[in-house]
Amino acid sequence: MDFLSGFTGSHLFNIIMIPVQVIIIFFTFYYFVLAMFGLYRKREKKILIPEKSFALVVSAYNEEAVIGQLVDNLLKLDYPKELYDVFVVADNCTDKTALIARNAGAIVYQRFNNEKRGKGYALEWLFHRIFKIERQYDAVIIFDADNLVNQSFLIEMNSKLCQGEKIIQCYLDSKNPFDTWVTNAFSITFWLSNRMLQLARCNTGILSNILGGTGMCIDMNVLKKIGWGATSLTEDLEFTMKALTYGIKTTWAHDAIVYDEKPLTFMQSWRQRKRWAQGQIDCAGRYLIPLVIKSVREKKFMYFDAAVHLFQPALTLIATFFMLTNMIAILQPHYTHIFSFVMPWTGWQILSAIQYVYPIAVLALDRLPWRAYVGLILYPIFIYSWIPIVFLGFMNRKEKEWSHTKHTRAITYEDVVKQKKVSTN
Repeated sequence: MDFLSGFTGSHLFNIIMIPVQVIIIFFTFYYFVLAMFGLYRKREKKILIPEKSFALVVSAYNEEAVIGQLVDNLLKLDYPKELYDVFVVADNCTDKTALIARNAGAIVYQRFNNEKRGKGYALEWLFHRIFKIERQYDAVIIFDADNLVNQSFLIEMNSKLCQGEKIIQCYLDSKNPFDTWVTNAFSITFWLSNRMLQLARCNTGILSNILGGTGMCIDMNVLKKIGWGATSLTEDLEFTMKALTYGIKTTWAHDAIVYDEKPLTFMQSWRQRKRWAQGQIDCAGRYLIPLVIKSVREKKFMYFDAAVHLFQPALTLIATFFMLTNMIAILQPHYTHIFSFVMPWTGWQILSAIQYVYPIAVLALDRLPWRAYVGLILYPIFIYSWIPIVFLGFMNRKEKEWSHTKHTRAITYEDVVKQKKVSTN
């Protein structure tokens, strides 16, 4: 390391390492404090009288294996049938998705466009058609074709809308948490996010939640006013940030639950997460700085928190750089060890322990079955695989090709309920 032997090289290296450590320390404590707000649930006021009308929309690409179960499930929710309709946009489908959805009772539109492909484009296309029909709805709720929904879902969303909320994200549960070690680990990350990030943000009373791709409820007037326009690889995150630029925050409905199908194999999860990483990096490039500026100008912390969320891929790369640097002993004398000064010499051990403490706390607080704890064995492999995924996402951030995840778990809502009862017992 001759370039560090002189004053200039060593000084430059130190200048780089100081902000790297400060960033890691700041984000470590930021998320540690934020997660504290997720350890409890506030008592909620709920309005149980159905009032709002809904357009339930599903974007589906070759989903004949699962679309029928979802439409059937949605049409059986505990909510007046005259207050909602189910719409399905069969997007570039070459199978029987449209036929099955129509026979199940959905209002089906078929779309064919080989240039503008993907969920975001399909939803925008469908929204324009819903705006033009005679019937008007109070809100739209977006689902994925592989979903199943708990019976009180619309009651919960109705309650939030009646209390003045404009954009609402539901609790994202797993339809198949114990199929493979991947679905188990994936489910743990969602359970962790639901409580330690989403519920935590809601409990603060000042932060905005983040839309999660499905179970997203949007006030129709808001949708018409600001437009959808979310056609990136992460349309949910994009719309969250777009709404924030208009001063509209997202809230959380912990008791409105969507059961989502998790990828069965590691490579399926890899491709899906790489798409998410590409989309988040793309959104960060467009919204991070404007949100920081908006936070300073309006003195509202929720914009800064949203910018912090967008910074996560960069944080992963920075933390990886610091971790690799610490493995090279010859570099240690050439920078000021702020990290070790702020945290004890066991700092890395503490951070490693948190990786297990928080998930275990969530599994216990949400009373999840014992089988969920088995997933903690390989959970670190799943988590650390984010490092190369984020790196590839950064390298391919300009690619916009949609990567479709094939869904095959054709089970009913009743099957999910039985599965949860058996697992708990």
